[in-house]
Amino acid sequence: MQRFEEEYDEWMQKHISEEKNHRRQELLEKGLGHGTTAFLRSVWFPAVGSLNNLYPEWEVRDFHSGYRYLDLAYMPGDAKGGIEIQGYGPHARDLDVRRFKDLCRRHCLLALDGWVFLPIAYLSIQDEPEECQQLVLSFIGKFISMDAPFHLSWLEAETMRFARRLLRPFTPFELAHHLRISDRHARRLLHELIDMNILSIASGKQRGRSYKLKL
Repeated sequence: MQRFEEEYDEWMQKHISEEKNHRRQELLEKGLGHGTTAFLRSVWFPAVGSLNNLYPEWEVRDFHSGYRYLDLAYMPGDAKGGIEIQGYGPHARDLDVRRFKDLCRRHCLLALDGWVFLPIAYLSIQDEPEECQQLVLSFIGKFISMDAPFHLSWLEAETMRFARRLLRPFTPFELAHHLRISDRHARRLLHELIDMNILSIASGKQRGRSYKLKL
């Protein structure tokens, strides 16, 4: 986890130093909550491999000219994805009527403003991190264009689409079966897409056993 800690510290310092909004800067300087940090360490970083396009404690406005903050905003390009880590106490067991209505209103505001919202239970981060990683990959897939670069051949483009639809590491055999080509041809396609920086090896060193989309 040393690589995560290094990237996390650099990522936080970058957001603090570049932030001009004193409200958000103050929140960032206090540090992120335990649940958000655990999510980044155990779920997001292992699944994605970077913290690119993530914005912690992102400020949004509500209908009453007030301010609300998302635990994390994922904003590649013009996309708007919101991630919130929900503890069992404040979001379920201890939720009173007023806070329940406010939580529903908050989700409505985000949806009406064009946000794709991903709530993650803190207990799931602890108990089912791999399942949460799959949710993250599906979430990211919402913002990935399904169009393949025009310079790719048909087989290369379909391999890229296959990787996007599957949203998990896949083997050369699975690709060969999908494309109805030989295993050797599938491996050649995979190596070409790695050279193009579109795919990466998910497991295996001397000989790749599985491959994944490079996000």
